[in-house]
Amino acid sequence: MKLHLAIILFISGLIIFSCRTKSDQKTSNDKPDKNLVDLVYPLLDTENSRWFFFSSACRPFGMVNLSPDTQVGGAWGSGYRYKTDTVKGFSHIHAWQLSGLSVMPVTVNKHNEKNVFMNFYSKYSHKTEKVTPGYHYLELDRYQTKVELTSTKRVGFHRYQFPEDQDAAILFNLNGKLGPCDITDGKLEKTGSTELSGELVNAPTIRRPKPTKVFFKVELNAEIESVTQDAKTGNYLVLLSNSNQEVFMKVGISYTSVENAENNMVAELPHWNFDKVVSESRDEWEAYLSRIKVEGGTEVQQRRFYTDLWHALQGRRTISDVNGAYPDNTGKSFRVGQLPLDKVGKPLFNHYNSDAFWGAQWTLNTLWGLVYPEVMEEFVYSLMQYYKDGGIVPRGPSGGNYTYVMTGASSTPFIVSAIQKGIVKDNLDEIYQALKITHMPGGIMEKAGYEHETSMGGGFKYYLEKGYVPFPIPEGKFGYHQDGASLTMEYAYQDWTLAQLAKKLGYEEDYQYFIKRSENYKNTFDIETGWMRPREVNGKWHGALDPYLYEEGFNESNGAQSTWFVPHDLVGLAQLMGGNEKAVEKLNTQFETAEKLGFTSGSSHDRELHPEYKRVPINYGNQPSIQTAFVFHQLGRQDLTQYWSRQVVDKAFSGLSPSSGYNGDEDQGLMGSLAVLLKIGLFQMNGGTDEFSEYQIGSPIFDKITIYLNNEFYQGEQFVIETMNNSSGNVYVDKIKLNDQEIENYTIHHNDMVNGGELKLYMKSNRE
Repeated sequence: MKLHLAIILFISGLIIFSCRTKSDQKTSNDKPDKNLVDLVYPLLDTENSRWFFFSSACRPFGMVNLSPDTQVGGAWGSGYRYKTDTVKGFSHIHAWQLSGLSVMPVTVNKHNEKNVFMNFYSKYSHKTEKVTPGYHYLELDRYQTKVELTSTKRVGFHRYQFPEDQDAAILFNLNGKLGPCDITDGKLEKTGSTELSGELVNAPTIRRPKPTKVFFKVELNAEIESVTQDAKTGNYLVLLSNSNQEVFMKVGISYTSVENAENNMVAELPHWNFDKVVSESRDEWEAYLSRIKVEGGTEVQQRRFYTDLWHALQGRRTISDVNGAYPDNTGKSFRVGQLPLDKVGKPLFNHYNSDAFWGAQWTLNTLWGLVYPEVMEEFVYSLMQYYKDGGIVPRGPSGGNYTYVMTGASSTPFIVSAIQKGIVKDNLDEIYQALKITHMPGGIMEKAGYEHETSMGGGFKYYLEKGYVPFPIPEGKFGYHQDGASLTMEYAYQDWTLAQLAKKLGYEEDYQYFIKRSENYKNTFDIETGWMRPREVNGKWHGALDPYLYEEGFNESNGAQSTWFVPHDLVGLAQLMGGNEKAVEKLNTQFETAEKLGFTSGSSHDRELHPEYKRVPINYGNQPSIQTAFVFHQLGRQDLTQYWSRQVVDKAFSGLSPSSGYNGDEDQGLMGSLAVLLKIGLFQMNGGTDEFSEYQIGSPIFDKITIYLNNEFYQGEQFVIETMNNSSGNVYVDKIKLNDQEIENYTIHHNDMVNGGELKLYMKSNRE
């Protein structure tokens, strides 16, 4: 029997090795010599982190994100918080609107066994802690127990060293508050001498309207002596019989069934070699990080760069099993869906859980599209799977649920960008029709801010009738993000991106229709004052002019920040302001003022102590105005783009400590991606959705940047950006050569980059 099992496990290992999804595959190019994974600083900004912000024992886009929790209440201010010195459990899921399976190794005796359910927290010290991508080590002071964590994509792997003179046990907290969710209906049963299985429910939240089940399978290398459930909490204590040895625990996760959780475990972790998994996790992270090699700059700049890049591959998580089963909650009742398989039975892509793509046009579109095209392709296919199941392309799905997080049709620019870059080539007409539904009555564009049962909060009917969304919306205030001026500008930009796809596919009538709608941003611009302003339904401007008043007609922003949200027609916006020169002067003044506040609105603590932070005219701590340094580029002042983008990097994205990092809202890799792009000097104002998917050139902080291209998608081997005479003072670009040919417009087309080559930037200290 043992020999038969060994053969099965060996074959399973071969299947995993040969049947990886595209996002698991790496290019064959030579990689940098040093270990980039060791440069990553996972503790960045962890004094301010939220539930899905921090990662340690996790693979890129892994279903499992196993890490200690020092705070467990709420989506914000929970999870791993650096300044809290007490561990409250180790949970396996830290995702957008999802959590689950918190465990705690404990020692018990006859005096504390009954009380352990209510009193089990333990102090720990950062002095003995070690955190790297894919691994976490700490010591629980209360139990004198050493804890090590690592994982595969779908399996958490624990190693505990208990003290020899204590009885070892593991507490399974399957009910109660955990991060953004109330965890209910937790069940655990012993299914073998060393095996457990169970399930729990993520109760609905205001953002995710339907419950989501999590199933799990547990295997230990220690005999289970007993399993006791507490009547008050409903949680379980698992007492181990051989407590004097090192204890290993494997936990397979699934959103579909216990059987698939076990299948995930057998496929991904058929052995007990903990150090091997740690090494494999390091290798996988290294392969992703080494797609970009930077040279020059300081050690801190390099460490921060690779920490930013690491963040760009975090947060958005796999929800499908190794066999392609996935949870589908888009219909009236839950069902287990099945992803399409290739000829050998391998899923063609993974299915994903994701926060909104709100702001991805300036972050993920560009970084993933250039450096990780296989990731972008999979996410497009995943979004289309939601459409096939539920009839709507989502903007932020959670556990197979539609969430209607944020506003507009933020997935449209993401998908159009993937098509314009040649990443997605098949079924383009089907994709276009799906996106068109999204932009019409009945689509997701008309829903705003977690509006699950109605379609009035987005003010979409007014956008179609009047050319703008009023503020306030006459139907009344309910939900979130119902700020008419921002909605108008967002819809207009997204309409423009859809028009580009209509043009590409030859839908001329549709192209003209959506291009006309894309001009609606003009209806919310007040020519007399020079600012975007909210309008009431009768056409009058709302309230007295105050461009610095936060969230009065503007989503998570103020009028000064959002005035520049016209990524598709900045020249047209400048004309409304009286010409490029006046527009540049206006924006430059905003930057000069924002510089005094570090270009961000700061943390919530900052805003409480210093109300002026809410009135910052440019905020690089949230998505609505993170494009503004490159607005100058579009208006013919590339020198100001070069100068201010360097200043933003220096003041907003250069910290390397638990107390600083993103100074605001790092939504699942968006701000990490932005920081990477600013530091390598590449940006796409319209999200790469135009015909040529054009990049604007900024001011890189490194001497040399080598991007290793994925040859499954692109012909070139690598694209190199080299700066001559670069320094903290030489921020201006004097001359540009692409493959030894001088270019003058500070732009480069996508195809010119992915065919491989070299871009040389000759730097200088003044703009003359």
